Amino acid sequence: MKTDVFADRHIGITEENLSTMLEKVGVNSLEELISKTIPENILLKEPLALPPAMTEHQFATHITQLASHNKIYKSYIGCGWYDTFTPPVIQRNVFENPVWYTSYTPYQAEISQGRLEALINFQTMISDLTAMPLANCSLLDEATAAAEAATMMHNLRSRAQQKSGANTLFVDEEIFPQNLAVIQTRAIPQGITVRVGSYKELEFTPDIFGCIVQYPNNSGNIEDYREFTARAHEAGCKVAVDADVLSLTLLVPPGEWGADIVFGSTQRLGIPMFYGGPSAAYFATRDEFKRSMPGRIIGLSKDKYGHLCYRMALQTREQHIKREKATSNICTAQALLATMAGFYAIYHGAEGLKEIATRIHHMTTWLGNQLTHLGYTQKNISFFDTLRLGLPAHVSPQKLRTIALSKEINLRYFDNGEVGISLNETTTPADCHQLLSVFGIAAEESVHEVYDIPQQDSIPQELCRTSSYLSHEIFQKYHTETEMMRYIKRLERKDISLAHSMISLGSCTMKLNAAAEMLPLSNAAWMNIHPLVPEDQAVGYTELITNLSEQLKIVTGFAGVTLQPNSGAAGEYTGLRIIRSYLESIGQGHRHLILIPASAHGTNPASAIQAGYETLTCACDEHGNVDLEDLRTKAEEHKDQLAALMITYPSTHGIFETDIKEICEIIHKCGAQVYMDGANMNAQVGLTNPGTIGADVCHLNLHKTFAIPHGGGGPGVGPVCVAEHLIPFLPGHVHFGHPQNEVSAAPYGSAGIFPITYAYICMMGAEGLKRATETAILNANYLAASLKDTYGVVYQGKNGFVGHEMILECRKTHEESGISENDIAKRLMDYGYHAPTLSFPVHGTLMIEPTESESLNELDNFIRSMQQIWKEIEEVKQGDASREDNVLINAPHPEYEAVGNQWTHAYSREKAVYPIESVRENKFWINVARIDNTLGDRTLLPTRYGKFES
Repeated sequence: MKTDVFADRHIGITEENLSTMLEKVGVNSLEELISKTIPENILLKEPLALPPAMTEHQFATHITQLASHNKIYKSYIGCGWYDTFTPPVIQRNVFENPVWYTSYTPYQAEISQGRLEALINFQTMISDLTAMPLANCSLLDEATAAAEAATMMHNLRSRAQQKSGANTLFVDEEIFPQNLAVIQTRAIPQGITVRVGSYKELEFTPDIFGCIVQYPNNSGNIEDYREFTARAHEAGCKVAVDADVLSLTLLVPPGEWGADIVFGSTQRLGIPMFYGGPSAAYFATRDEFKRSMPGRIIGLSKDKYGHLCYRMALQTREQHIKREKATSNICTAQALLATMAGFYAIYHGAEGLKEIATRIHHMTTWLGNQLTHLGYTQKNISFFDTLRLGLPAHVSPQKLRTIALSKEINLRYFDNGEVGISLNETTTPADCHQLLSVFGIAAEESVHEVYDIPQQDSIPQELCRTSSYLSHEIFQKYHTETEMMRYIKRLERKDISLAHSMISLGSCTMKLNAAAEMLPLSNAAWMNIHPLVPEDQAVGYTELITNLSEQLKIVTGFAGVTLQPNSGAAGEYTGLRIIRSYLESIGQGHRHLILIPASAHGTNPASAIQAGYETLTCACDEHGNVDLEDLRTKAEEHKDQLAALMITYPSTHGIFETDIKEICEIIHKCGAQVYMDGANMNAQVGLTNPGTIGADVCHLNLHKTFAIPHGGGGPGVGPVCVAEHLIPFLPGHVHFGHPQNEVSAAPYGSAGIFPITYAYICMMGAEGLKRATETAILNANYLAASLKDTYGVVYQGKNGFVGHEMILECRKTHEESGISENDIAKRLMDYGYHAPTLSFPVHGTLMIEPTESESLNELDNFIRSMQQIWKEIEEVKQGDASREDNVLINAPHPEYEAVGNQWTHAYSREKAVYPIESVRENKFWINVARIDNTLGDRTLLPTRYGKFES
């Protein structure tokens, strides 16, 4: 091993391991394995044209230099992003902690109780602040939450409205421009007409099904929407409110004046601006709409012994189950950022949040009064933190801008010449004086030094909040750093993450998130940049985005890329919108069908429906390949209506289909496009790519293939790479003057985590990336060879090998012993492992993806665990263990049961909790028994206040 070669640190398999593994797999070299796994006609002829790999030290120097090109000014732009203080106890113990950022979405609840509790804390906070009974545990950003609200209201139309064709959504003109742009992107293909105007002038007509307003609005004004909401309800319309979450500590919450949906951003609750993202959006609604709500919901349940616990509730709403009938295509959300925002509320409590909000409001009120004395005209009378000002005749916007920039201050400049100022948590009296000085110089008026801000309010009494919030004890107990740190640590000890063991989830690519990739994120020069600053203040970000974009184009073999989508599902949607725009441009907008293999992930059909298409399923053959003749027949039969094929490669069955180039040719001959789902790019990088294969568009999951951590369910990034002819249709942004296909609030989506992927590619280099892919394929085949004689492998390629993942057969086991794939998954927890992907894409199976980062020692330990479980299954099958009382159906065995005075099982405690020696040396103690998966759905309790009836 070369100590300065990053790839040797990232890749778990050493040169010394290769001979053992290759012998087990049945080949003589890695090259032979690849040649027998990937079709020869799609292999790259040349290495990726990337610069030489950097060492960790070289990259640290490089990324620090890039960051230094950014300029951190005081930004009072607002418009959805606000400077804030991230409490160091949260930054250090959550944001920078691999236990929190390397965990997976908490589908396996028994080993996820820590982050599930953190997320239900977030939901409780949102429910309290909005006065709505139900909140989900985050969405991607404020703009996509707005679009989800529009879709949800459309889905909630009455039968009479559906029959009469009520398809008009009213959006008040005073919402943030980027939110309106994303609403329009999402609404148009779904047949929704967006009508923009003043809510005060709206006359309700039968075609209107829903309304969206903002509170406080785009100009900072606090509008009284009570009468409007009542009129909307009388007309049969739903009302969704985009509400500033911090303002709700002072304002009457929308839930108290009749809102049906409340959404917004929690960025200002301790989450850095990150040049636009990531941060967690929130979404709250009425209980009766729970099954139409997008995103994930955490709820209370009980384990088999009656202990209270948490789980993801109402999962049957989700895209991987409902597919084309799903409420949304949401998959990844913003769990890590939601967790941080929830901890922020816990750390400050109700009094702390109100104190922050009150301080901001008092400074804003005082500043407004002072600016009026200087001759500026205040355009909003009642406000929370934002002023909109008309300028005196002798002050031009350009003059004011020049003076402000000379003082390193950013303001918001409206198209009509007015100016906006949004204060924030970090604003001080000294900052207020500096602002006043800027406006005084511009107006040629003198100002006096400010030492103290008087307590002045501008919120109408009838809109001042009187109800309590954050009254649960969780928001009252942890206000010192010692207590907060211990609470965070108490939760993290309940969760399995990559910090403990391999997470072998198929189709999820849980690889190493190296410290050298993560460290730059804590640099203030990346954290504290507003996304709408002038370009010369974000030169470092511009260089980063340019460099990363070029890298991704090289890796995929495509000519263009957008980094705007902030999840894989958002990337899918974006790619389909790009295809739609292209087809419309060549007079083929009538094409409305998306062909999707039966094995596809549920996001594919869900995204297609969101993009306004209809789906057509093509079959797979007994070997797991796309049935070529069925695809050919359906493509030919619908060639005039076919817009695109969505296909994952290698397939979700874990194999490289030999006919992939012919499949692309069949689709192209029909005049349609080929959309390649990049979920499995970890098996392509450096060996082949979508451009070489013949695809037109491909989204990537940077939180899979390119080392961004999963964060317990987000953040993620879903860039879309396209062929030359699709470049003109890539997403724009309203703040750049062209909102075409805009899909996220910020121009570059979750730019704050781009340094992770950039680091990964820079330090791996072309050779390292190729070796990583080869190793991922080797590791999967090593596991397959080791487990095929017991469990069996469902699908293999034509030469008998799998790709980078494999599907383990468990259906026969269930038939013969009564032990299900779920029992195996739960038993693995007793061995210290997160379960593989359960019953996807084949029901009754386990899909395993080891990635390239795991060592041979870890792979062998996983194999020993699986083989020991096989022996336990055989004991049941042979009658040596009871079918009603065995280690599998009772798994997992929680700590409280293992140390309890009562032990009623027919097997020993040691067999239950120390099944193999490695577990004894490194035991992960589970704190709940198997969780009831129906109780929490029958009685949804989505906040910390909930209680089951005894």
